[in-house]
Amino acid sequence: MTTKTRPGNFFEDFRTGQTLVHAPPRTITEGDVAVYTALFGPRFAIHSSDPFAQSLGLPRAPVDSMLAFHMVFGRTVADVSLNAIANLGYAGGRFGVPVFPGDTITADSKVIGLKPNKDGKTGVVYVNSTGLNQRGETVLDYCRWVMVRKRDVNAPNPETVVPELPTSVPVAEMLCPLTLTRDRYQATRAGSEFLWDDYAVGERIDHVDGMTIEDAEHMLATRLYQNTAKVHFNQHVEREGRFGKRIVYGGHVISLARALSFNGLANALLVAAIHGGRHTAPCFGGDTVYAWSEVLAKDPLPGRGDIGALRLRTVATKDRACADFPGHDASAPADPAVVLDLDYSVLMPRRI
Repeated sequence: MTTKTRPGNFFEDFRTGQTLVHAPPRTITEGDVAVYTALFGPRFAIHSSDPFAQSLGLPRAPVDSMLAFHMVFGRTVADVSLNAIANLGYAGGRFGVPVFPGDTITADSKVIGLKPNKDGKTGVVYVNSTGLNQRGETVLDYCRWVMVRKRDVNAPNPETVVPELPTSVPVAEMLCPLTLTRDRYQATRAGSEFLWDDYAVGERIDHVDGMTIEDAEHMLATRLYQNTAKVHFNQHVEREGRFGKRIVYGGHVISLARALSFNGLANALLVAAIHGGRHTAPCFGGDTVYAWSEVLAKDPLPGRGDIGALRLRTVATKDRACADFPGHDASAPADPAVVLDLDYSVLMPRRI
């Protein structure tokens, strides 16, 4: 039988330096925004209100930073992680110009490293992915690494190259597309009186609320992003896999954590950078996700007195409320309740 279908790349198909051109382009609509809101319940004012966004110098409300992330990520899946077992982590993520409904996203990736695993059945693929809008402006540039199956366990492995990944995004390289004036920014409308100046390095914030993931929700979400990775959809296959059921896309957990963080970080307007992050354990339908954040740094933006960058470490847990969680040292082995450990920076108004 002849076939014109694409099975996706397996580990032995990748080569360091290879460029992957992803299909299809994706025009983001207001419907996408509505579905994203229904799935995760984000309440950040800048994404909810055109007048609020306009008070910050934008033409209208941009899409949520993480929706932009997912739309770029989704372009890459068919070529990078269709045959993945797990998405492992992120580094060096720079958010570029804001994305608005009507913008069209394209993405390309470059393979920057490959490492076979000892089991002989899988390997880790490192890529640097870039998403552009229809004007060729960068909306996101980031690295990720993913564990991918081999098609043939007897096939020779590609040459091992483990890239040196950035540990952070310099503050000088963070784009701030916002402007702030004292008389126009309404913190009460944003949902909190606490601004950049009010947070302290080392402070921990329990975001209190929890959200239970339904199978239908996480599958709908990944369809929204056109993320076709088999581990999220095909129960017929995954019941014979290592968990016996579909796993939740790790980005789904990131969006839940970001939405939950509103309670304590309501003035975190946009995500400026993802310095690093790990999915330390899988989530499944029926798990309830909680989150807490630690302030890692307060970084003034060069030449800006109106907005600062707040560097956060957000930890998401499953089926264990953060009030009952004793804390989790980033250098220690992951507690089984931890499903996400994310290091990122948000843009937040300063008192001017």
